[in-house]
Amino acid sequence: MISEVKEKIDTLIEQNKILVFMKGTKLMPQCGFSNNVVQILNSLGINFETVDILEDNEIRQGIKEYSNWPTIPQVYINGEFVGGSDIMIELYQKGELQQMVEVALAS
Repeated sequence: MISEVKEKIDTLIEQNKILVFMKGTKLMPQCGFSNNVVQILNSLGINFETVDILEDNEIRQGIKEYSNWPTIPQVYINGEFVGGSDIMIELYQKGELQQMVEVALAS
């Protein structure tokens, strides 16, 4: 991975407590999996930021290498890679996601 792309991703993750790399934006998700993640986070009533990978090819490729995770969306909470749509749904249903978010926002 090109170091400039890694630095850009590092900075985005550091600057945002809850960040989603996704197709589209939180107002206009461009795929069902991204939409699932947005709906879950919206239901928690929290602030989160998104990065539209469709607008940045370097990030689109770079984020997959960065996390060693092949699919989009990718969710980061407090600088930690959490996972994609399936993992977010599972954590939400178990009630673990709410706790993770509360801890992140409290720090």
